[in-house]
Amino acid sequence: MAAIRLILTVAASLAILLGAIWISQGAGANPVSASPFATSQTPWIYRGAMMASIGLIVLWRMHRLAR
Repeated sequence: MAAIRLILTVAASLAILLGAIWISQGAGANPVSASPFATSQTPWIYRGAMMASIGLIVLWRMHRLAR
């Protein structure tokens, strides 16, 4: 059970981090090259928010189930 909790925690944390990266790229805050496909593209803001939300929900549910 501890291994599953660790795997889910790492996966959820990566989802939150990836979502934050997508949000910042979609907003044009961190352009990584001259013309990446996600820079200043509004759909990537929504996709990033969804990804980060999924990660937060997984962490929240794991915390509630641990009690």
